[in-house]
Amino acid sequence: MAEAERIIGTPDTPEAAGAEPEWGETARPRGRRRIAVLFAVAAFAYTLDLVSKLLVVAKLEHHAPIEVLGDWLEFHAIRNPGAAFGFGAAFTVIFTMIAAAVIVVIARLARKLYSLPWAIALGLLLGGALGNLTDRIFRSPGIFQGEVVDFIAPKGFAVFNLADSAIVCGGILIVLLSFRGLDPDGTVHKD
Repeated sequence: MAEAERIIGTPDTPEAAGAEPEWGETARPRGRRRIAVLFAVAAFAYTLDLVSKLLVVAKLEHHAPIEVLGDWLEFHAIRNPGAAFGFGAAFTVIFTMIAAAVIVVIARLARKLYSLPWAIALGLLLGGALGNLTDRIFRSPGIFQGEVVDFIAPKGFAVFNLADSAIVCGGILIVLLSFRGLDPDGTVHKD
């Protein structure tokens, strides 16, 4: 339990966590700004993903792939019922529940967020999860079984989308922040 509290952060203010407020600001506005950054990054990632998928479905689906960088990178529209690399096509409902759980965890974590890098990382995760969850809910073949629109196809790699990219970038940033000892509540620990 103590490890979970350390990772999630239990202090209601940065001062309680041992962090000094930035010059000229109190604890509450600083936390609110980090939450605003989280939701702004999430909204940007989600909007970019949604617009790209709308364009792909309208202009690229049922057409030949578009070469972007010779044969190294193509835009090739596919529908993916599974996870990365097409694994787990029979578990679409489970992926939908996982995405919804990620969104709930991030929303709960947001109220104790005092770290700008964590706000950016969680915003990327939230935006990506919302992007793929939107596909799972609203795309065919049906509610909670929808197939995700993927279109970025590097040579010799899986086809993915911008939501997947946001999730991976957010995950990498979280790993880096964890290795550096920075917690979401703004405290730094040395292990």
